[in-house]
Amino acid sequence: MHLFRIFTIVAVVVAITGCATVRQQDLDSWVGMPVEALDTHSLFLTVPMFRTRTESGIEIRNYANGRDVTQCFGNAGANTFGNYVTANAFSTCSSGRIVCNNIFYIKDGKIIEYAPTGRCYTDASVQPQARYERIKSQ
Repeated sequence: MHLFRIFTIVAVVVAITGCATVRQQDLDSWVGMPVEALDTHSLFLTVPMFRTRTESGIEIRNYANGRDVTQCFGNAGANTFGNYVTANAFSTCSSGRIVCNNIFYIKDGKIIEYAPTGRCYTDASVQPQARYERIKSQ
């Protein structure tokens, strides 16, 4: 049973870390963009945002995209001893939060860096959207 548990934990870790890929082109696509492009982005509008400001005037926005995860393993068994049945069972549960902190550094209304931190995955869906250009030109 101990070997099964170790195998399961290793499989979960490999699956999670195998999916966490941050592409440099997704990060670079934000550099120099106006903050308005971030304010109108359909993904970042849907997650909680936390904002701080440094003394030198750099705005830091964290769009925390995450979910709670719970996983349980268990085993139940029954044994007969003469005329009696004994039952034993165990379960092991763990819970946690998987979060990608999409951190943007902003100066003078322009994004100077996008630095996702945590369990993050990026693709074209996190790049600036054409919607911003359409809205801006109207």
